[in-house]
Amino acid sequence: MTKTRFSAGILLYKFQGIEISFFLVHPGGPFFAKKDEGWWTVPKGEVEDNESDLEAAKREFQEETGYLPHGNFIRLNPVKQKGGKIVQCWAVEGDIDTNGLVSNNFELEWPPKSGRIQTYPEIDSGAWFTMEEAKRKINVQQISFLEQIAAIFC
Repeated sequence: MTKTRFSAGILLYKFQGIEISFFLVHPGGPFFAKKDEGWWTVPKGEVEDNESDLEAAKREFQEETGYLPHGNFIRLNPVKQKGGKIVQCWAVEGDIDTNGLVSNNFELEWPPKSGRIQTYPEIDSGAWFTMEEAKRKINVQQISFLEQIAAIFC
């Protein structure tokens, strides 16, 4: 029996005047180096057995950015991504300096079958986007997260 893959993440948002902006991250590593639109995501990761979904989301956000979000977390409806992974997401208002991001790293044999293990950051960048920009940048299955927040505030 295949175990359903499950991740938890946080969608950070802020208001600039009356316009809402969303913080998204771009995955690191060689697979994503030249991919842009449709490849950005909310900071997220797998939930461990000993933690709640929200605890996992906060931990993953901090591991991928160096920032621990806090505030009134809004639970959003989960989405199922192409590969079958279910992503539970919370939204919270906050601000993060994109110049000060600090990501954890992972190791990968690259190039494949080369025997060379290389280290890459889990995320290679993060940025703030308007609703229109975010819809172009984010993984298409995660657009629902943006729309859920817009339905609340816009």
